[in-house]
Amino acid sequence: MRVINRHPRPGSGRVLMLLPFLLVGLGYIVVSTMRHEVNPSDKVLPTLAQMAAGMREMALTRDMATGQYPLLADTLASLRRILSGLAIATAISFGLGILVGMVPYLRKLLLPFITAFSMVPPLAVLPILFIIAGIGETAKVALIVIGTAPYIVRDLVLRVEELPRAQMIKAQTLGASSWQIALRVVVPQMAPRLIDSLRLSLGPAWLYLISAEAIAAQDGLGYRIFLVRRYFAMDIIIPYVLWITLLAVVFDAALRLAQAKAFPWFAGAARS
Repeated sequence: MRVINRHPRPGSGRVLMLLPFLLVGLGYIVVSTMRHEVNPSDKVLPTLAQMAAGMREMALTRDMATGQYPLLADTLASLRRILSGLAIATAISFGLGILVGMVPYLRKLLLPFITAFSMVPPLAVLPILFIIAGIGETAKVALIVIGTAPYIVRDLVLRVEELPRAQMIKAQTLGASSWQIALRVVVPQMAPRLIDSLRLSLGPAWLYLISAEAIAAQDGLGYRIFLVRRYFAMDIIIPYVLWITLLAVVFDAALRLAQAKAFPWFAGAARS
């Protein structure tokens, strides 16, 4: 049997899924232990015990200046910003993507501009946002919107164009107006695809958020990472990076679950 037709059994699949994580974790432990045997005060690769102690301090010790628990305050601040940015980007992209994809005049008018705008590096726009909107929340949320919305719009436009032409013709033959075609033919099929686009935008969204927080913020996960880097506090930086990764993975899993529950027909078609 060809290797492309061989599928792992459920038990073997779970083992294969966990294996890379176990190997990376084991490799880190081995290298960290070796470095600390040579230099017990090494700060580059802290031990698991040192990272656990650092995170325990961030999670359970109140900040003397703010009276808050740093890990909780940073997490809530970052989640508020990224959820706001993604919500705005999703609302803009869904409507605009469907309109541009359906209406030839709008596609001709707006798609080249959206394509060009999506090529602008969002991080290069960050100083402009700080000048225009200040260093408050608006600039950080706007950076996430600018960085993710054009990509989602372009992806949805392509998905609309891929819809079978026969569906549109049948709907028009039955007397459906453009508005009815949008609501009853296009929107139901684009909604699950919007979730896919949103999932693919999570990584860039976190990148833009961390960058904005690192430059101008008083709280947030990115702010904390760049604050403690002055002290070479890798026992805090590495766990914070892992925590951000875990949050992104949870977001992705939640979106995937929502897609499977709300659009089982789409998830079944994707598996087949």
